[in-house]
Amino acid sequence: MPANVTFPALLKLMKKSLLLLSLGIFSALQLARAADITGTITLKGTPPAERELTPIKDDPNCAALYPGALPKTKFYVVSAGGELADVIVSLKGITGKSTGASAAPVTLDQKGALYTPQILAIQTGQKLIVKNSDQLVHNVHTKPAANPEANQVQMPGGADLTYTFDKPEPFLKFQCDVHPWMFAWVSVFDHPYFAVSGADGKFTIKNVPPGKYTLEAAHRKLGVQTAEIEVKDDGAAQSFTFEVK
Repeated sequence: MPANVTFPALLKLMKKSLLLLSLGIFSALQLARAADITGTITLKGTPPAERELTPIKDDPNCAALYPGALPKTKFYVVSAGGELADVIVSLKGITGKSTGASAAPVTLDQKGALYTPQILAIQTGQKLIVKNSDQLVHNVHTKPAANPEANQVQMPGGADLTYTFDKPEPFLKFQCDVHPWMFAWVSVFDHPYFAVSGADGKFTIKNVPPGKYTLEAAHRKLGVQTAEIEVKDDGAAQSFTFEVK
């Protein structure tokens, strides 16, 4: 021990070290106990037919990208077995738990005069990188309800655009005013406990601390469903079925 360190100071330092060690152990135990919520989203009934994006034909540059069949809307992405994609599943009632500032960026691309993907989710403070993979001029126009609006031109081969959002918001719309058929919807959460169902209808919300929660499943066209769940050490499973009315 250095000669200039007094006993009370050493005792104080030891107490602080023990406190930090205890907090570290507690955090590690909490993380070790965290588990996943899994499930599958299915659709009952036949959804409305998707529509061809016929305005593409009015733009020669865009029409050249589709010499054959035109792309269609993707409002109901459902498999032959009824599994439903693009449903955003999240825990309700959790705020101020965002880890977005340290989370990996999420990418939204513009390719073939379409936004890809059209449905995605991020945290507050998390970077959303918007790319332009087309040899076309786009403008990225956000139409939020809770966050500030933005409208930026993006040239072919231009630099990526970066967005962050400070407030939670479901289905924040992105659109291109140059190509009015181009839309994407970004749901923003103030916590990391969410997932988007894939083409197989499956979703996984990772590393959820044990406890009782309200789980919400939201589809932009089919509405919202909720379920009460309890996450235990081995996780939890909860599925949802949406119905076309």
